[in-house]
Amino acid sequence: MAQANHVARTNDLARANHVARTNGVARANDTVQANGVARANAGWVGGVLAALEREKATGILRVGGDGAFHVDRGAVTRAESRHAPEPGAAPGGPDPELSALLATFDAACLLLASDAEPVFTEGPPSGGPGKITVATLVHEQRRRRALLDAAWPDASVDTAPVVPVRRVGRQRVILTGVQAEILLNADGVRTPAQLARELGRTVFGCLLAVRGLAAASLVRTDPPDGTPAPPVREELPADWAPADHDLLVRLHAALVELR
Repeated sequence: MAQANHVARTNDLARANHVARTNGVARANDTVQANGVARANAGWVGGVLAALEREKATGILRVGGDGAFHVDRGAVTRAESRHAPEPGAAPGGPDPELSALLATFDAACLLLASDAEPVFTEGPPSGGPGKITVATLVHEQRRRRALLDAAWPDASVDTAPVVPVRRVGRQRVILTGVQAEILLNADGVRTPAQLARELGRTVFGCLLAVRGLAAASLVRTDPPDGTPAPPVREELPADWAPADHDLLVRLHAALVELR
């Protein structure tokens, strides 16, 4: 009898995982196509997260080998990316909860831009800095992309090693604290994300700083290939849970403090 119950529970769990994976990804892809949300807009990963949000699913959404989202009843509680520092990596930084929030958004924005296939696995909930809607994450990813493109239009500097120029073609240069740290620690090998991990900074903060250095001709770059096409700015689907603007205000204030 006990063995039969065990087999039944095992089969039920296997069926639940199969249904979650199949329905979650299939519904997400159908939703993306039905609503006309281009990959550059909400993205494939964002569409899958939205489907899990509607289904109130709990588990882990792995995005290839790039990282994963932890989901609790449809809300994202934590995100991890192999390109982003772990929470609390900055000594003397913000409080642990805020540090975890910064790390989650850092990782989430990188994962939302990934082209890797998302795969959901049902499982128990895991803790995090709070429950975050998909719309909140997509809203912040769009904002960050707009700021980066306004600072310097070529995204190739985001993944290239940071190489400071040997001669500065101006008499006076004004740097932010992050930019100064990057120039002092750049070795011509490490990328902005690797420097962020080394310095205990957010990846976004380092990306924005490097783009500013590129615009000031203080790091080596290739000439940008014209002006990038503006991203598609369609409205997010109406059935998505709304963005948490109070959380975004708190996040933006913390990012300003870290500059």
